Amino acid sequence: MPFATASALSALSLKIRPQVCAYVPRRANSMASHHRSPSSWDRNALIEGRHACMEALEEGVPLSRALVSEGDAALTKIVRKLGAAGVLIEHVPRSKLDQLSSHGAHQGIICETAPYSYAALADIVTRSGSGDALVVVLDHITDEGNFGAIVRSAEVVGAAGVVIAKARSASVGSGAYKTSAGAVSHIPIARVANIASTLQVLKEAHFWTVAASEHADRDVWHTPFGGRIAVVMGSEDAGISRIVLENCDFVCSLPQRGKVESLNVAQAATVMCYEWLRRISVAGDD
Repeated sequence: MPFATASALSALSLKIRPQVCAYVPRRANSMASHHRSPSSWDRNALIEGRHACMEALEEGVPLSRALVSEGDAALTKIVRKLGAAGVLIEHVPRSKLDQLSSHGAHQGIICETAPYSYAALADIVTRSGSGDALVVVLDHITDEGNFGAIVRSAEVVGAAGVVIAKARSASVGSGAYKTSAGAVSHIPIARVANIASTLQVLKEAHFWTVAASEHADRDVWHTPFGGRIAVVMGSEDAGISRIVLENCDFVCSLPQRGKVESLNVAQAATVMCYEWLRRISVAGDD
């Protein structure tokens, strides 16, 4: 696969710090629980147990409602705290909690995270401006822990947004709020039907598309990686799909000296994010 020259990349990249607007995600409305059957609930949005619910509240996970077992005096303190935080409290029969619980250890309380409203790809492109910008594209990452960790790294370095696939991908739920340390609330995340087509849209917005692959012949240290970059990370099992690779301008690996085969995708994404930040910082100092 041909690599663009460093001079070509430099010509298209404005040597300024990335400037992105503060991101305020919209929240969708959720139906009242008494009108919903257990099968209609998104299990990824449910947090079970007293300790887990209190931890979510303290960590700033947005909670829309708390389903509390009727007549359970032991829940008085946590119910008071949830109510003070503006969480809707609904007292329900314990049998309803049993139906919703994934493991039966709900301890009389289940909280639901507020529905997450995904951004449009156009929102991320607009937020990227015209100078240095990073977009992290995830080609069917399925592990919620990896997804949350990648979002956290992207937000920390000032990325314009994260793009995920609609199908066969981890999405924003209670686990992602926790593993991202709340970063999902501060960076736009877009869900798209086709990753390859998305890369073409990003190219039209003057992004260079870079695939991270352990099988690449060139490492990221010797790859043009400053300016406007859309870095693509592949799934935990299959990596980046062939059609997505074909739509990338560059393919690069991470240099390594040890015997372990490679970093996991979340660790690798963090390294790639910081390499981009290092490149634009060095360019800005020139």
